[in-house]
Amino acid sequence: MITVEEARAVLMDAVQRTASNTMDLLRAHGHRLAAPVDAPHDHPLFDMSAVDGYAFAFDPDRTSWTVVAEIAAGEVLPMALAAGECARIFTGAMVPAGADSVVMQEFVEREGAQITHSDGKLSRGGNVRRKGEQLRTGDRLLEVGTRLSAAEIGLLASAGVQQVCAHQKPTVSLVRTGGEFTSTTDPEPGRIFSSNELMLAAALKDEGIVTEHRVFTPRDDKPELLRDLQLALDSSDLVITTGGVSVGDHDLVRACLEELGAEVLFHGVRQKPGKPMLAACRGNALVLALPGNPRAVLVGWHLYVRPVIQAMQGAVDSWPRHGTLPLAQGVRWKGGRTEFRAGRLEKGRVHLLADEGSHMLLGLTFADALVELPAEGGTLEAGDEVMVHDMQRP
Repeated sequence: MITVEEARAVLMDAVQRTASNTMDLLRAHGHRLAAPVDAPHDHPLFDMSAVDGYAFAFDPDRTSWTVVAEIAAGEVLPMALAAGECARIFTGAMVPAGADSVVMQEFVEREGAQITHSDGKLSRGGNVRRKGEQLRTGDRLLEVGTRLSAAEIGLLASAGVQQVCAHQKPTVSLVRTGGEFTSTTDPEPGRIFSSNELMLAAALKDEGIVTEHRVFTPRDDKPELLRDLQLALDSSDLVITTGGVSVGDHDLVRACLEELGAEVLFHGVRQKPGKPMLAACRGNALVLALPGNPRAVLVGWHLYVRPVIQAMQGAVDSWPRHGTLPLAQGVRWKGGRTEFRAGRLEKGRVHLLADEGSHMLLGLTFADALVELPAEGGTLEAGDEVMVHDMQRP
């Protein structure tokens, strides 16, 4: 059995990045960059007005100007303004030659073609967005591994980038083992409702990965399990299994993986919940075999599966964001394994939620963090610092 840190190191060594290709910006949403992106143009492209108003050459000794033109966004004044001349200008329009400042229309009094203004705080260059003030041609916009969300896509588009080289989403298959599950609304005695494959499919969908036609539900029957694992391994970058990894007579996942030629990387992690977790690989396919209890599955998703998926797409540091926060209440735990408990962040402190069994999910629906309690065990008082892992994003 290995530690949490050792398990993470083994998994990162085993990760193979997905292929990359050129994508239009909108299609690249949610993907990670496989190559850095530099600015192809200055931003702004030219000196532009930041307000609706009047553009002129700043002169502290002048009190009035003559309006000789009007410039809307997208238009260019074909002449330069002379001393004492100004142009009516609108937000986003190019500041004409001969002008270096814009006064807001709220401070302007106009009579016919003559204006005066009362903006005593205006200085040279006021209300003008300078060419290249945010970006210069060749400036680095985004680094390799950056996930393209709305802000990143907006930045790229504003700089004139239309396509990027990004990693493809990994192909993922789910294998939920066990013959105890039912899909009916009125289960027979001894049967239970199935949740793991739906929960993981939903989590994958949040990552932009669709598992339609890639969900297998074999019973704890070796021929069935061999068949479905074979199908999953042959067609996937990542195979996630649930159940069948403990030491019971019906726990067949490891034996089947080995029979199919997979190399077991580790089996058992010194943590709670999720101790029986197994990792294996065969060819280009990585296998993360999680326990069957739903809470252990969801904790495993946040601690290992999602980080692996992010790393496969080029994330530089894919582990959940973490740091220490003071506890809102004291806690005592036995130790022996690193424990991960549901927590909620409020007013700069972390509140431990109910210490539920590994088959229970209710507490995690209220949680936004996992609280890590060290394997040494012990007691912590309210106000003591504890390691907290963000469940929202890496």
